[in-house]
Amino acid sequence: AAGVGQQWVLVEMVQAFYEAPAYHLILEGILILWIIRLLFSKTYKLQERSDLTLKEKEELIEEWQPEPLVPPVPKDHPALNYNIVSGPPTHIITVNGKECINFASFNFLGLLNNEKVKSAAQASLKKYGVGTCGPRGFYGTFDVHLELEERLAKFMGTEEAIIYSYGFATIASAIPAYSKRGDIVFVDEAACFAIQKGLQASRSNIKLFKHNDMADLERLLKEQETEDQKNPRKARVTRRFIVVEGLYMNTGDICPLPELIKLKYKYKVRIFLEESLSFGVLGEHGRGITEHFGINIDDIDLISANMENSLASIGGFCCGRSFIIDHQRLSGQGYCFSASLPPLLAAAAIEALNIMEDNPDIFQTLRAKCERIHKALQGISGLKVVGESFSPALHLQLEESYGSRENDVKLLKRVVDYCMNSGIALTQACYLEKEEKCLPPPSIRVVITVEQTEQELDKAASLLKEAAQSVLN
Repeated sequence: AAGVGQQWVLVEMVQAFYEAPAYHLILEGILILWIIRLLFSKTYKLQERSDLTLKEKEELIEEWQPEPLVPPVPKDHPALNYNIVSGPPTHIITVNGKECINFASFNFLGLLNNEKVKSAAQASLKKYGVGTCGPRGFYGTFDVHLELEERLAKFMGTEEAIIYSYGFATIASAIPAYSKRGDIVFVDEAACFAIQKGLQASRSNIKLFKHNDMADLERLLKEQETEDQKNPRKARVTRRFIVVEGLYMNTGDICPLPELIKLKYKYKVRIFLEESLSFGVLGEHGRGITEHFGINIDDIDLISANMENSLASIGGFCCGRSFIIDHQRLSGQGYCFSASLPPLLAAAAIEALNIMEDNPDIFQTLRAKCERIHKALQGISGLKVVGESFSPALHLQLEESYGSRENDVKLLKRVVDYCMNSGIALTQACYLEKEEKCLPPPSIRVVITVEQTEQELDKAASLLKEAAQSVLN
């Protein structure tokens, strides 16, 4: 019975072979031949070895030219030619041996050379020494650090604050502490370089929206909402963030925070707010953009700012709810792995906060001077003012390009040099051109402080007009 069954199967196979279409048989035949070829052929061909003579080897070695470790940089590159400052970069600054009025340093409230701040730093220096020689988790936490964090949280009206020893590392560490691979970050295309580095470290999915364009941001949020509906399981574990600046470093523009808050609750995203330029500048008491717009600070998930502008110290801080801040103590790279802030700088920042709280009129004084020079700089032939009238850091950009970015940079440098020779210290906004996501146009940055007199503001504006007339026309 078994033999009859085997014969029957064989008959069926032969019958199926005759009934199969011709193209099917041809295809199967080609596949069988290909399999046989793969089985019996070598996986690669051995190249015939050709032994070189000693003379030929030496000739090849002499001909070989290694690629440079880094691309060649011209000797006149601005990064290799420093303006050397001697003395404190205060209201009057000495640059390359020449005394100038300082319109370049971010000393907005004029606290860098304040006697009370210096006395507090000197007292701390005598008590603690120069540095800390350890991160916060390894004998790098001093009582003055805890006092500064408590003071910052109280000043900002949040539950808790955390300080970093380097301003740039603050937001660059905070973003990847929360946003990971697979998460989505909506970010303004004019975001500063520190934010860009934080986004890069997070390895998240980055979606850029046009500068301060809430319609473009909502378009991206709607598109993401549609994508989430297609895959709700993935959407449940994907975190979404909006990252913006209070006052943008690269443009001097203010972000439309009230509209952002509406989008936050409508599309269920978190907001990270970088306030390095607006902290100590905006608001009745200098608390930043939330106070400026009268927005409840609890509507913002995380606020970060550096202490290198208004507080005239070093480092940065983040503030928010306790459970958010505590997470950074475990995963903020700049906090966990860098030596903590020198106590003398923490003491200086505390004293600067005291001055800000005791002298709230200082913010109105700064605003009035910003508005004065913003108005005075209007109508300069060949240059346009970029930034809000109350921003302490304005940009002067060329109205029209002169053929290439290189030419534009050289022309603006001539304007800066013209002003420097006449006693006004300005600076060009500098960028890592190959690293920037959206490279801003070349510009001259004008920084306003409370120490500058009305006469000095008018002199700077008049001199810039004169320089533009001389260089551009």
